[in-house]
Amino acid sequence: MALDSPWEYLVTLHEDVKKSGDRRVADWFLVRSPLPVIGIFISYMLLVSYGPRFMEKRPAFTLKYLMLIYNTFQVGLSAYMFYEFLVTAILSRYNLTCQPVDTSMDPLALRMASVCWFFYFSKIIDMIDTVFFVLRKKNNQLTFLHIFHHSTMIFNWWLGVKYVPGGQSFFCAMLNSLVHVVMYSYYLLSSLGAWIQPYLWWKRYLTQFQIVQFVLIVIHISVGHYNNCDFPSALGYMLALYCLTLLVFFSNFYIQAYIRRSKKQL
Repeated sequence: MALDSPWEYLVTLHEDVKKSGDRRVADWFLVRSPLPVIGIFISYMLLVSYGPRFMEKRPAFTLKYLMLIYNTFQVGLSAYMFYEFLVTAILSRYNLTCQPVDTSMDPLALRMASVCWFFYFSKIIDMIDTVFFVLRKKNNQLTFLHIFHHSTMIFNWWLGVKYVPGGQSFFCAMLNSLVHVVMYSYYLLSSLGAWIQPYLWWKRYLTQFQIVQFVLIVIHISVGHYNNCDFPSALGYMLALYCLTLLVFFSNFYIQAYIRRSKKQL
């Protein structure tokens, strides 16, 4: 029967999406429907669009102690997720070259799905980085790369948790959690004040680590595809394309921030 309107089509599509996915995680917070994620995305875009205007004639917030607490929390959360991904994969005897999603109610399979959800939710928490930039009037840090990365990760991992909470998807999340341990450790140290800045000479190597992460993820996806791994091809292609996009953006940032700047200083 033909649908009466585009609205009815969208309603039907939404109902179909709600019914799809891994049934184990269907009732987990912010998983069943994409509408909350879309709402978060819209709110985030409003923040980056109108936040700087709101703060334009207002004094910048310092937020030193709040940032210390936040960055410490992020280091701990990232370390916890890395540990959970690594240990659960080892205990489950994951195959690094090809690991289908275990959709059973096995405790280890549920443990992997659980840490995938934590990783997904952590991407929402990461958006607080942008809130701090706006409130501290660090508008130069509201780059396209920053906004693109933070606004799209929530969609990627909503899909990840809803449809593939485990299996091949564990590798990119585990690796990204490790990167975030280092990254938020850097943020934590840098928030301590000017006295520690000379000891943070390794910032460029953090960017290199981020770039290497994307290369490894693309290789991991490619190996799985080559082995005809029982993993949704569409999601694999999407993740590979996304990582390649970030690889280009982060590489461009590295070139602009370190290589060309070094040449100008000569």
